Amino acid sequence: MNKETPSSLSDTERATLLEQLENLIAQTYNVEKEYIALRGAYDRLQSLIGEIIEALPNALWVLNEDGSIFLQNSETKGLEKLLTQLPPDDKESEINLKGRHYLVKSRKREGKQIISATDITEQKRKERLASMGQMAAHLAHEIRNPIGSITLLLSTLSKRVTPQNRPIVDEIKSALFRVERIIKTTLLYSKGVEPRFRPFALQSLETECVRAIENYRYTKPIRFTFDFQEATVTADPDLLALVLQNLLYNAIDAIEEDENDEGSVTLTARLENGTVWFEIEDSGVAFGDPQHLFEAFHTTKTKGHGLGLVLSRQIIEAHRGHIVVKTKPKLIRFMIPYDKLNF
Repeated sequence: MNKETPSSLSDTERATLLEQLENLIAQTYNVEKEYIALRGAYDRLQSLIGEIIEALPNALWVLNEDGSIFLQNSETKGLEKLLTQLPPDDKESEINLKGRHYLVKSRKREGKQIISATDITEQKRKERLASMGQMAAHLAHEIRNPIGSITLLLSTLSKRVTPQNRPIVDEIKSALFRVERIIKTTLLYSKGVEPRFRPFALQSLETECVRAIENYRYTKPIRFTFDFQEATVTADPDLLALVLQNLLYNAIDAIEEDENDEGSVTLTARLENGTVWFEIEDSGVAFGDPQHLFEAFHTTKTKGHGLGLVLSRQIIEAHRGHIVVKTKPKLIRFMIPYDKLNF
């Protein structure tokens, strides 16, 4: 084979060789640039995938064939025990862990096992509450008829009762009033709140509050203060009376549970900037966990059935209002628009 050195090449051949070398170097630089660009695109894609996985609301694992973790997001923190209770391949199941419910799905793809765990605790709670609401509504319907008969009989008995037996009849009346209130609250909660707006005197609600107290039994001396501004508003007076009744009874029960020998309840209603503000303050025990205060069927009281505050909030929201709970001082405040033009 004949080999030529650069010194033996002609000027033309030498120029051609240099041009080829320059082209080769240029191509090498281009390949390097393309590699850098491709590597950058790959890194950005990896980062995007990581951000997408991290943004998922459910926990996600990707496992290697040996069970080691290939990829996971931060939602998996504290849920490692779920990996020991995995469903069979390509299946899903509900797993209870630390008092919470998770829907766990498992899939195998290209040598990797993809596992997702979605917290369905709130969904299960809503399903349970819906079931309880349906059952409570059915029971309320069944109880309503015999309660109506007892009320009629008691009305007849009241006309004939002797003075010494009057306290017994009054106690029965109070118990019936409470049962009727529970039935009304349960049925309203189950079918939904639909206000019937009409103009009425705001102070008429004060009369309803006094009547509600007269039909409620308590053992301690309680000082009630009502301060309702004179005004005509447009709302549903029956539903608002139910809200105030529930709040009053909660206040009375809180005072009964308090260690003091007496208590006080103050209820005010004031008009301000197109809204009417109601505020009730009492000297009883503090509120329980605020997170559960408006949870259906959740109550810490011996007298409660867990729907009073829930229904009260529904009524207020149906009036396009809102309710606020404060702990220091202990009070509940809610507002509703009172002008019919707002509806």
